[in-house]
Amino acid sequence: MVLFSLVATHADIDLETVAQLSNGSSEVASFALADSQLVSGTVVLATCNRYEIYGETPHAENLEAARSALVAQISGLSGLNEQVVSRAFSTRTGPEVSRHLFTVSAGLDSAVVGEREIAGQVRRALITAQHEGTASPGLVRLFQAASKTAKDVGAQTALGSRGLSIVSVALDLATDLSENADWSTKKVVVFGTGAYAGATMSLLRERGCTDVSVYSSSGRAGTFVATRGGTALDAETLPAAVAAADVMIGCSGSDTRVEAAELAKVRAASTQTLIAIDLALTHDFDPAVGELDGVELLTLESVRLAAPQEQAESLAQASTIVSGAATAFEQEREARSVDSAIVALRRHTMNVLDAEMEKVRARHGCTAAAEEVEFALRRMVKQLLHIPTVRARELAANGQQDDYVAALEALYGIQVEQPVPSPAAECPVDHQQAPTQAESA
Repeated sequence: MVLFSLVATHADIDLETVAQLSNGSSEVASFALADSQLVSGTVVLATCNRYEIYGETPHAENLEAARSALVAQISGLSGLNEQVVSRAFSTRTGPEVSRHLFTVSAGLDSAVVGEREIAGQVRRALITAQHEGTASPGLVRLFQAASKTAKDVGAQTALGSRGLSIVSVALDLATDLSENADWSTKKVVVFGTGAYAGATMSLLRERGCTDVSVYSSSGRAGTFVATRGGTALDAETLPAAVAAADVMIGCSGSDTRVEAAELAKVRAASTQTLIAIDLALTHDFDPAVGELDGVELLTLESVRLAAPQEQAESLAQASTIVSGAATAFEQEREARSVDSAIVALRRHTMNVLDAEMEKVRARHGCTAAAEEVEFALRRMVKQLLHIPTVRARELAANGQQDDYVAALEALYGIQVEQPVPSPAAECPVDHQQAPTQAESA
């Protein structure tokens, strides 16, 4: 069995594209299992700034076909061109899959390094997949190991002990810059309707902010606020809302952005300070906005600089834990990968033994002599199988399990079939209540 992942994150593409890609993510997991010859399990990790699909396939030669099928499905659900979707995702296979997921789960791949929110999102992704019956045993083990690694990093290092996120740090900065720290009195305009914007809305509500307006150049603001609250804006109502706002937050990363000259014109009659928080990697707000009188601009770089700087020792320790966990997982997985070959060799050998014993019984009957012969033969076979079994484990640990399988075929004509496990065959994680959309954001 071969693990693979398709990864699209804030590090490579804008957040609005990440949000578009993740439309219909729950359908993608089920679609991947429609053809069991290609994919035997799927888990989808969709957060504010990443969309990652983890899969397991019986054979390496299925990878390209599986990737193409997933890209086509995502294209159909998101409305994005297949070429755009394909370019947005990087593909990982082999040890890269576990190392990346463990790094993500530990918070080492986050914009605010060490944030702990992602660990819960990884755990909930597995629970959701188990509820939907898309998690294969191999993926269950992968995600369980990732969650354990995140716990080990949290318990053994000082990394991310405050449980920060990009949005929470940005809102803390905005509070510090405000003359009035009470968010219940603030008027906020949010740009964007993706999962990132959803997380922003949740944190604003936690801080008591009720006057929130939402604008999306794609026209999805109405649908967005219908489930989250707030007021939907369009091109006509946006200027007035920005003119009256205390805070505006950019979460879309779309092609259109607020230009400095345009904002200066809209805010000409405003007397209060405007705090502009630009959380989009491709910038929702013109950087020159920060040079305007009465405007304070916060960017992702501002957030990174303001976030507590984790000690180099903690980062090194966390990286060591992740590296060790990924190596251990791969070694265990490689050892498991020869199980089918070992079983096939034993079955072949025992079949030969049983056939010979049938001849002995046919000639001598069920006598004491026949039983003594059988005992001796079985003991000999056990001894003969010991070294091939040990050697199989050693080769698997070195990544040479394919050589072992090829040797069995060449020497004995044994065809080792990799079983395709039932996705529901292994569910060691408790089935808790499936996460809500707000929890997944």
